Amino acid sequence: MENILISGGAGFIGSNLALKLVSLGHNVRVLDNLSPQIHTNSKENSQLYQSIKGKVTFINGDVRNRKDWQKAIANSTVIVHLAAETGTGQSMYQIEKYVQVNCGGTAIMLDVLANEKYTVKKVVVASSRAIYGEGKYHCESHGEVYPDEREDTQMSNGQFEPLCSICKQPLGMLATDEDSKIHPSSIYGITKSDQEQMILVACKSLGISAIALRYQNVYGPGQSLINPYTGILSIFSTRILNNNPINIFEDGKESRDFVFIDDVVNATVLAIQDNKLKSCSLNVGSGVSTTVQTVADSLKKLYQSDVDIKVSGNYRLGDIRHNKADISKIKKLLGFSPKVSFDDGLKQFVDWVKNQEVNSDNYEQSINEMKDKGLMK
Repeated sequence: MENILISGGAGFIGSNLALKLVSLGHNVRVLDNLSPQIHTNSKENSQLYQSIKGKVTFINGDVRNRKDWQKAIANSTVIVHLAAETGTGQSMYQIEKYVQVNCGGTAIMLDVLANEKYTVKKVVVASSRAIYGEGKYHCESHGEVYPDEREDTQMSNGQFEPLCSICKQPLGMLATDEDSKIHPSSIYGITKSDQEQMILVACKSLGISAIALRYQNVYGPGQSLINPYTGILSIFSTRILNNNPINIFEDGKESRDFVFIDDVVNATVLAIQDNKLKSCSLNVGSGVSTTVQTVADSLKKLYQSDVDIKVSGNYRLGDIRHNKADISKIKKLLGFSPKVSFDDGLKQFVDWVKNQEVNSDNYEQSINEMKDKGLMK
């Protein structure tokens, strides 16, 4: 039995992880500020918070506050650091906030561990596939390459596939492994890379085991239906249920590695329970890429909706084109293997959404914000 602190433990991943750890007999403490963007303006109306209420020790606090960290860390043996601002697009104009929360909050946690008494022996941090930027590709002439961020002039002409930086020819996607180049294309990605590196370096010097889990696109029952900045499945679902058309960016062939929440929780539990790894970064994904067009079509069918799906050619600067994780390392080191296929996971998600009260979405507001900032084309 461990005394486990989960920062951001009332969030989507955190609450599911907390319940799993409690069921395994661990003592769980949660530090969370109950951000309205995720939880609404009332914790009484937050299903995520209500799911853990009374089952964990809850601290309503902020990772930017040293006293909150001190209170949360006391007597903890394991820290799972999930607390973060997570919107890729939003990070491009709320730069100070993202850096303060993601980097500054992590710095305070590590400073407490470095300068005060503690019982922590392991830190597991939620990293992200965003640290890879466009990830790894194959060029017929130059082999494995890491393309630069796609430019406005390229995408405005309908050329959405990344180009080889040497010969300027279209590339083929490869699964991105942990040894791939780190070159994030968003402020969010930069902060997640900083979080990961800060924790791995500092914990090593302190003699604390540290594992960074590079989560791919996590989805499933319980994810926020009110946050228009993250979660394409939630965004499309609220549009459909409000009988609003779906606008698919680019040509609809852009793809993501969707990994079901139960698989993410199981991978995180394995990382917590492992006694061999001292410092390691691991991808957590399905190892399968799914196009955005497939997502929209599948949701429309499952909801039995007749809303219009428009492939608009719009694009967002800083977005990646494709994503598929190489998960061979986590399979080898932790014995992790995803159990839930995208089709099965999507059905579970839709069945859950159908039982929720879905209010009017804030999608147009988020789009207008990005247009105002020159990020949406």
